[in-house]
Amino acid sequence: MVATTLLQAAGESGHSDENVLIPPLGELLIGTLSFGLLVAFFFWKVYPQIKRAYAERTEAIEGNLARAQHAQREAQELLTSYRAQLADAQTEAARIRDDAREQGGRILAELRSQAGAEVAEIKARGEAQLAAERAQIVAQLRREVGDIALELATKIVGHELERDDRQRQLVDDFIAGLEHPGEPAVPAPAGPGG
Repeated sequence: MVATTLLQAAGESGHSDENVLIPPLGELLIGTLSFGLLVAFFFWKVYPQIKRAYAERTEAIEGNLARAQHAQREAQELLTSYRAQLADAQTEAARIRDDAREQGGRILAELRSQAGAEVAEIKARGEAQLAAERAQIVAQLRREVGDIALELATKIVGHELERDDRQRQLVDDFIAGLEHPGEPAVPAPAGPGG
């Protein structure tokens, strides 16, 4: 539509030497003044708002970046702190394990010592009891063997030995001969009739 209007204006003027591309001076002044007013209005009203919105946006982005960097620093410090605490906890756990092993070893050594003492005590009591029973059995056997030997000697000799010391001596000699079979038996004194 503008091109049509320009062609009509060129046809009405009838001047063939005029340049269609150069506008008349009045229109050029009105156009320039209108453009200047538009630019002035833009810098007076629109540009400050754009600049303020840009500044707010920049400030918000920079604030977010600063907050993000601050949060990242705090997270890094917290991570370092957690790692230090974890290392401390691992060290403490290792120390507790070592203490538990050491204490377990001491308890085991104490239990072994107590068990050894109890075994030694039971063994000593058993040996003492065995020795007492052995002595009792030996004494009982001596009496029984003495009685049997005396009865046998009485039957062999044909009469009862008269003296008690002599009987005891004979029994003791007989038992001594049984205890030590390799030694020669002490000859019994000859009694009457023999």
